[in-house]
Amino acid sequence: MTPEDALVETGPAWEVILTLASILALLMLSAFFSGSETALTAASRARMHRLGQEGDARARRVELLIGDRERLIGALLLGNNLVNILASALATSLLLTLVGEGGVALATILMTLLVLIFSELMPKTYAIRNPDRVAMLVGLPVKVTVTLLAPIVASVRFLVRQMLRIAGLQDDGSDDILSAHEEIRGAIDLHHKEGTVVKDARDMLGGILDLNEIEVADAMIHRKNIVMIDAGQPAQLIVDEVLKSPYSRIPLWKDDPEDIVGVLHVKTLLRALRDVDWDVDRLDIPGLTTVPWFVPETTSLSEQLDAFLARRSHFALVVDEYGALMGLITLEDILEEIVGDISDEHDIAVTGVRPQADGTVNVDGWVSIRDLNRALDWPLPDEEATTVAGLVIHEAQLIPEPGQIFTFHGFKFEILRRQRNQITALRLTPPAHLKRLPKRARAEAVRRVAPSVAQAAAGTAALPAEPRSLSG
Repeated sequence: MTPEDALVETGPAWEVILTLASILALLMLSAFFSGSETALTAASRARMHRLGQEGDARARRVELLIGDRERLIGALLLGNNLVNILASALATSLLLTLVGEGGVALATILMTLLVLIFSELMPKTYAIRNPDRVAMLVGLPVKVTVTLLAPIVASVRFLVRQMLRIAGLQDDGSDDILSAHEEIRGAIDLHHKEGTVVKDARDMLGGILDLNEIEVADAMIHRKNIVMIDAGQPAQLIVDEVLKSPYSRIPLWKDDPEDIVGVLHVKTLLRALRDVDWDVDRLDIPGLTTVPWFVPETTSLSEQLDAFLARRSHFALVVDEYGALMGLITLEDILEEIVGDISDEHDIAVTGVRPQADGTVNVDGWVSIRDLNRALDWPLPDEEATTVAGLVIHEAQLIPEPGQIFTFHGFKFEILRRQRNQITALRLTPPAHLKRLPKRARAEAVRRVAPSVAQAAAGTAALPAEPRSLSG
């Protein structure tokens, strides 16, 4: 039987035309579902939220749709599969009638090519290039589709969740906050890599995200570096020590350096001196101090920042679980985790990072890993140790001798000097892809890291005299 005879047997030609038109319409619907799925999953939720707040109804509609991605994807996949299966069934039926048994294979080949090219690749390629624009364009028809298919989608979702629960793959949603943080961090790093976000801005935004993860113990000034004054001394000696210190708040101890009895503010001391006509012997030093504020070392920097703001304070002493003094934390220390080192005219400039011509870097042991990473754009881990020396001791599980060389995380650590049980100087050799540091970047590294190391190197660690905006 010839195709002409088959056409006569199947009825008028308009039925064939109607079938072809139906297949074409179904392929267009498939393209719509495919493009909508790509656009709505790739659209920027943050941009939609901002546009929605500015009064864009289309953006608000898109934000609502992507707010329930499971429901959205379920409806789009259901619609896409329905039209694809129906189009394939019509094509198979038509070609079976026209060419006989070979119509099944022919329909499979033709529909695969048509669906792949015109209903998948083309719409998805266009949508991925213009996700926000396409998402706002298809928002209304997609909303109608989601509403119409809602009962079926709800049933399918219930079945899927039950099957996942039986398989032990049920998602409790506990990672939502972490995922959001990682998504933001990933976007920042991506834009930095593409050149749209400069390094300083990337570090600042990353520092804000890190506040929830970093504990006070990681950012505090260690107790051995705190400037403290014996409150039992004569008033003249206390005043002399205060004048020698570059800091505005100084803890006072009595009988035992672990026993902090108060915190003396330089401004309070100056006002008291004025009130007694500068007669130091008439000063009541203990009466000028404020009650020390103790915070646990496990407090996150985010929580401590909120506490500083709530108490309108800049200064707190850090204690461990046994109440022993561990160090001190200031508002400036937390701000430096965000913006980098904040130097003023009272900071002591001691170089703790010395880049070498061969690409190696000589580092003092007390240099903070976070400061080093920010300055040189290195990926050294800081989860288990705060300083470079601490990282070496943690990884080596011993206190190394001068001359020993270790390799951790792709970096080579050579011990240059050791004083008693403390590593005081090291030479770091970074991996080859991090070794070629431009001269300008090296100079910037020294400029940024050196002031932050100054306090530890000089054996000091109370709060530097505040910038004018923080004084009072």
